Amino acid sequence: MTDDRNRVRLLVNGTDFGGWKSVGIAAGIDRQARDFDLSVTDRWPGSDVPRRIAPGDACQVFIGADLVLTGYVDGTPISYDAKSVTVGVKGRSKTADLVDCSAIHEPGQFKGRKVEQIAAELAAPYGVAVLAAVDTGAPIADHQIQQGESVFESIDRMLKLRALLSTDDADGRLVLTRAGSARAATDLVVGENVLTGSASLDCKDRFSEYRIKGQRTADGAGDEDAGDDGDGPDIGAFTADAAATSQVAAVQADTGIKRKRVLVIVADGQPDGGTARERARWEAAHRAGKSFETSYTVQGWRQADGRLWVPNELVRVRDPIIGFDLEMLISAVSYSLSESGSVTTLTVAPKAAYELLPETPQAKGKGKTGATLTPPVVEFE
Repeated sequence: MTDDRNRVRLLVNGTDFGGWKSVGIAAGIDRQARDFDLSVTDRWPGSDVPRRIAPGDACQVFIGADLVLTGYVDGTPISYDAKSVTVGVKGRSKTADLVDCSAIHEPGQFKGRKVEQIAAELAAPYGVAVLAAVDTGAPIADHQIQQGESVFESIDRMLKLRALLSTDDADGRLVLTRAGSARAATDLVVGENVLTGSASLDCKDRFSEYRIKGQRTADGAGDEDAGDDGDGPDIGAFTADAAATSQVAAVQADTGIKRKRVLVIVADGQPDGGTARERARWEAAHRAGKSFETSYTVQGWRQADGRLWVPNELVRVRDPIIGFDLEMLISAVSYSLSESGSVTTLTVAPKAAYELLPETPQAKGKGKTGATLTPPVVEFE
C-alpha cells in the first residue's frame, strides 16, 4: 500500500515515522483501548527507530489524514540476524491506563451521581477524558470502589447497571455509548468482497434463565418503580426487612436455550427494580447475540465511499454458508498490512447483542423471510 490516503504514520515527539512494512491496528466497542503494532525490516545495521522512540512516549497513529489512535508507546521490539534487522513500535490508547491501573479516589464512595460523572473522576488521575455519547440514565444511588480493582473494573460495574458500553475513540477518550445507528456504506457479501469468514456458533455462555438479585437500602427503595411493567418477564421487589433493606429481583428468559440452564447474578451497589430488569435483559441479549459473532476479512481498509471501516456501524451481511441475510453491528475492526497486502478484519454480531431486547437474529431466504436463524448442521460420513 503506497498511496498517501492509506499511508500509516506514527507521530512521536513531533517526528513523523512512516514506511512501515507490517501494520496491525485494532479497535472495537468491546475493547477499552485500541492498539497498534508497526514494524519495518531493513538491511544491517538497520533503522535507528528504537533510539528515537522510547516506551512511554505520547504518540498518534494516522491512516492517511485519518487519526485512528492517540496514546502511548508500550514497547520498541527489535530482532535481527546476520543479514537484517527488524525494528518495531507498539502501543495502546490513552485509555489503556484505565485497564492497567488501580482506581484511586478518596473517600472512594459516590452517592447519587451520574455514571459519566463518577467515571470522569476515576479517570482524571490518569489524564483520560470521558465522553457520554448517550443518555446514561438515572444517577447511581451508591457506588464504592472495591479494594485493588482497576479503574475500568470499577466503571464496568456501573455500566452493567445501565446496559452501557464503554470504548475509546481516536482522541484517546473513554466513550460511554450504546449500539450505534450509523450505517456502513459497503455490504459484506460472501462470494463478492468477503475474502474469508469464520464463526464459532458457540452457545456455551447462554442460559435459559437469568436471575438478577441485589439489595437496596429502605430509604432508596422507592426511587423507581420496581414492579412489573407488563412488558417482559415477572419482575418485582419484595421486602426483606422493612426497616433496613429491600431485596430486588429480576428474571429474564432466553427461549433459544431449550434445556434448563439458570444463571444467578448478584448485582453490585443498590439496584432498583428497573436497574435489575435492564441487567437481566442485557445479559440475555448480549450472550445470545455474541453466540452468532462472526469475523470477515475484506481487501483494503476503506469502504466504497472512502471512509475507513470502523466499529459501531451497522452493515448488511449476506452469507449463504452460515445463513445470514441481515443487518449486523460491527463490533471490532483490525487493519493489517503484510507482504500479501492490506486487509480489514471485521467482527460482526447481531445488534441485539448490544441492546436490551433478547432476540435471536433473523435470517432471510427463499420462502423463509424472517425465519429464525439456526446454525447449519454439518454431517460427517
